[in-house]
Amino acid sequence: MPGAPYAIPTMTLNKKRESLQIRSLFKKSGVLELSLAREVVPLPAADEVVVRIDAAPINPSDLGLLLAVADWSHPTVTRNAEGPVVASSVAACAVRAMAERVDQSMPVGNEGAGLVIEAGSSPAAQGLLGKTVAVLGGAMYSEFRCVPVNQCLALKPGTTAAEGASSFINPLTSLGMLGTMQREGHKALVHTAAASNLGQMLNRVCLKDGIALINIVRTQEQEDLLKSAGAQHVCRSDWSSFMPDLTEALIATGATLAFDAIGGGSLAGQILTCMEKALNRGATTYSRYGSATHKQVYLYGALDAAPTVLNRSYGMAWGVGGWLLWPYMQKIGAEALERMKERVAAEIKTTFASRYKAEISLLEALDPKSIAVYGRRATGSKYLINPHKAG
Repeated sequence: MPGAPYAIPTMTLNKKRESLQIRSLFKKSGVLELSLAREVVPLPAADEVVVRIDAAPINPSDLGLLLAVADWSHPTVTRNAEGPVVASSVAACAVRAMAERVDQSMPVGNEGAGLVIEAGSSPAAQGLLGKTVAVLGGAMYSEFRCVPVNQCLALKPGTTAAEGASSFINPLTSLGMLGTMQREGHKALVHTAAASNLGQMLNRVCLKDGIALINIVRTQEQEDLLKSAGAQHVCRSDWSSFMPDLTEALIATGATLAFDAIGGGSLAGQILTCMEKALNRGATTYSRYGSATHKQVYLYGALDAAPTVLNRSYGMAWGVGGWLLWPYMQKIGAEALERMKERVAAEIKTTFASRYKAEISLLEALDPKSIAVYGRRATGSKYLINPHKAG
């Protein structure tokens, strides 16, 4: 277990504790500031627990709030009573998009894991006391968090906080993609930015479940990484033969659904075009409206902030939309979500394992050198924050 040993209480303590946490503040002046703030952790209510956060990943979904669209190439560093204050400017064209968070100091971190050190009076809360749990609930770049029991996932004995820190976002997203495929009547998937932590996880899930997956990457290193993990279909978007290669993979798999982490540029349109070509390869009659089979691309990321370009060369049976984990979880209901969580807990060291470039402290997370690495959103640059790590 990361951090210093902690004595597990047998009952809820009758005093509040303080917790250091990372905050992101966008000012009216157009400057984004990252700093450490100290807050009081409330006593747990009946169905709440206090978790000592020992590990919290920096996911792409966290970077939107943490770093926003500021230019971090030349940040300024000052200090306050708690530590460094790192600041950078936001381009004037992006200020309007930040209007709703002006002058609000916002805690960061969607998920994490750690030891339950205090518990409310309910049987569910008391049942987690002394256990290592994964937590989904925001503000996870904190030393301690008071959270509802239903936002916790009890990890299997022998699972560390570091192993369980990424139990929610990537695992549930990968399972949500498969669930969407099944609910909408597709039989195979296409995934972009496929060498990411999520992409590697989705590849393992599809291999385990016998689902055909087409992985789109842009470097030899990424291709080699996925093929060494058993990926059967890997297409290189940086090759001149990308679209013919993708079309052949689509013919082989029958995939008519794609999840695109890139968002901007022409990739979504290229995927739809290749899907149409694959469907028409065996067509016996001509239709000026194209194939009647519906083709769908969901944009779930924005690695490219440019506009999404659609060339409309894929008939009339197609769709492009957004996809997020949170609405999907609400749609499927509590029972289906619980089954997903149980599978994640059972396979957290195998199918749903995450890998990190480094483990850093709260202070190190504000170091411009660290920001320069994890802020790139590049494959292999995912960091894990241990709020109790010295430094």
